[in-house]
Amino acid sequence: MSVTTSTADRELRLTRLLNAPVELVWEVFTDPEHIKHWWGPNGFTNTITKMDVQPEGEWDLVMHGPDGTDYKNKSVFKEIIKHKKIVYEHVSVPTFLTSIEFEERGNQTQLHWHMLFESREQFIQVVKTFKADEGLTQNIDKLENYLHQQLQVLNK
Repeated sequence: MSVTTSTADRELRLTRLLNAPVELVWEVFTDPEHIKHWWGPNGFTNTITKMDVQPEGEWDLVMHGPDGTDYKNKSVFKEIIKHKKIVYEHVSVPTFLTSIEFEERGNQTQLHWHMLFESREQFIQVVKTFKADEGLTQNIDKLENYLHQQLQVLNK
């Protein structure tokens, strides 16, 4: 007998076609000098103290909210496949697993972002309290704008 459990009630998914080649998208995701400029919801800035992009490597950052509140974040990378996939476990509260897949589409990149929370209750709390669904959308919007700026610099 096989038992399958649906996780649909405790996950966030976002797919977006980015107007940039996969190499650039990968670079702005894995280089702290890039990611600090676009990571997080609108109005947030970041201080990254560690970003070791390899399996079991740590990622430590503080997200500075527009109201002056600091949000410490610690994650551990679980799987890295260059230009294809990043999986990390957010080990500070709230805990969740994020998988980001990069699909090359010529000069564009199809991004598949998946966040899996430990429980439906935790998912609801994170979405209601932190507006994680809106934050994720804003995060990708900021990524798109940053990629556009980087492409303008590269094409000069």
